[in-house]
Amino acid sequence: MTNADIARVFARIATLLEIDEANPFRVRAYREAARLMESHHESIEALAAEPGKLESLKGIGKDIAAKIRDVVRTGTTATYEELVARIPAEVLPLTELSGLGPKRVRTVLMSLGVRSLADLEAAAKAGKLRELPGFGLKVEEKVLQSLASKQAAGGRMLIAEAWELAHQLAAHIARVKGVERVELAGSFRRRCETIGDLDLIACGGSAEDVMGAFVAFPAIAEVLGRGDTKSSVKLGSGLQVDLRLVPGASFGAAMLYFTGSKSHNIELRRIALDKGWSLNEYALTEGEKVIAGRTEEEIYRALGMAWIPPELREAHDEIERAIAGTLPVLVELDDIAGDLHMHTDRTDGKDTLDAMVEACIARGYRYCAITDHSKALPMIRGFDDARVFESAKEIAALRKRHPEIAILHGLEVDILADGTLDLGDEALAALDWVIVSLHTRLQQPADEMTARVLKALDHPAVCVMGHPTARRLGQREAAAFDLDAVLARAAARGVAMEINAHPQRTDLNGVNARLAKARGVTLVVSTDAHRTLELDNLRYGVFAARRAGLTRDDVWNTLPFERFEERLRHRRGAPTPAQAIPAAAPATKQAKTPAAKRAPAKRGPASKPKATPKSAAKRTRRS
Repeated sequence: MTNADIARVFARIATLLEIDEANPFRVRAYREAARLMESHHESIEALAAEPGKLESLKGIGKDIAAKIRDVVRTGTTATYEELVARIPAEVLPLTELSGLGPKRVRTVLMSLGVRSLADLEAAAKAGKLRELPGFGLKVEEKVLQSLASKQAAGGRMLIAEAWELAHQLAAHIARVKGVERVELAGSFRRRCETIGDLDLIACGGSAEDVMGAFVAFPAIAEVLGRGDTKSSVKLGSGLQVDLRLVPGASFGAAMLYFTGSKSHNIELRRIALDKGWSLNEYALTEGEKVIAGRTEEEIYRALGMAWIPPELREAHDEIERAIAGTLPVLVELDDIAGDLHMHTDRTDGKDTLDAMVEACIARGYRYCAITDHSKALPMIRGFDDARVFESAKEIAALRKRHPEIAILHGLEVDILADGTLDLGDEALAALDWVIVSLHTRLQQPADEMTARVLKALDHPAVCVMGHPTARRLGQREAAAFDLDAVLARAAARGVAMEINAHPQRTDLNGVNARLAKARGVTLVVSTDAHRTLELDNLRYGVFAARRAGLTRDDVWNTLPFERFEERLRHRRGAPTPAQAIPAAAPATKQAKTPAAKRAPAKRGPASKPKATPKSAAKRTRRS
């Protein structure tokens, strides 16, 4: 079991305990254990096999450790089974909806007998939720909106939720005797933000060995079908995985066919037909003659075009550009020189200033921005003006402790309902990096929301708009406003737009980021990390940028610090406090840790993310 799989069981226990009105300290213990396991860099399953190892982890006592070993051994634990005997497990998805939490879920369960999403939708549409204590009309409307968003997602899974397990599964097959190659295909390889299933393509080895190993993978909950050339299984998460075993001579054709997209493949087949050829999952052929099939490159070449990165295969203009030889050299994860959106434990982050900066240094970044929240979010101790000036002293001390990286003093400032910003002008001017974001009043009419955002972008202190449409996949639709007008204003004012790499956001998405580029807007890719581990989410932002066809020249934070700061000064029209930030830092090697792993650039998505360190000096040379 992966760390995420084990953590998921403990998170469910915590939620069920909360619904059951258990002792809050007990709830917290299980939730903290889940958080620790999900973020831990070592395999929890491996630690469970060694006496005393789990107990040595901070926050894991003997009782929790014993339950972890139960879960590793059997997939469950007695506590979980006892809870679901009293509280139906079907209510767990209800707690993920906007407007609901464990306490409200208990209310709808006990008062209305709601046990599922379908029950909840029926109750909400009948107007029954508004009558419950602590609900009201607004909560009912929010629940209905959240249900609609979930239905629109079509039961798909975030690519981030499948990332680790998908690579483990591919590696599992790659270890089978005789297997020459294994790759992940489908929407996963195209780096879509959500996936409906997983497709693996393998060649080499015997069908008996390969398919036997596949159906024996530990995370499999059900075998849907097993054959010599194709087997299908369902994982414990509900995700279906199909494995196809193909001859080496057909591997490229199978990868091309099963990567998709469907519309991209239709265009390729049309070009083949125009030449009197046939293209399918086995080969590109002319009658009985095989023209190409072993690699994707030779198929594309035979069709008269360059190999097309999977992220671009959506039948936009990639085929025409591949024929013309004008495909962009897409931005890569290693091109990012600094993360410009992260939070610390001073507001709603989980780690300290030093921990976040040290994690950035370990990833080889030349600069970073600390961007806690402004005061519009009082429940997380957001900053007021006075706190900004106090923070300036903290950042100055932080710079002295970490001279090897340039640290920008930033803040994520709320755009208020009338378009004004959540800080005074003097405090805003004291900051190096100002992100403006929408967090509240997201249901404003489109014309009001447009005016609100345009007014915010006009403020001279603003550097970038964070997660611009404020969507959360499967939970909340994008805010309604005139995106074209907003992008035009951003381009005119020199305000960047963020591709927020949080997997539930990826906002701007690939389509909107492509539009932003067309409108002349500069993009930044940042994580919005609230703990050090979340800095690894950068890959998902880069995926969105690649799907938008962005190159490193389109992304502001690929620049070395000197050029980044020069552009920042130009944007703000005057010298900024960032001039106090140390200039070129000495080159440092990126630590060889799991946190420093990189996503594969062009080729096989089934390959493990690269762990090869890259020096900060190399970033500067490439600039």
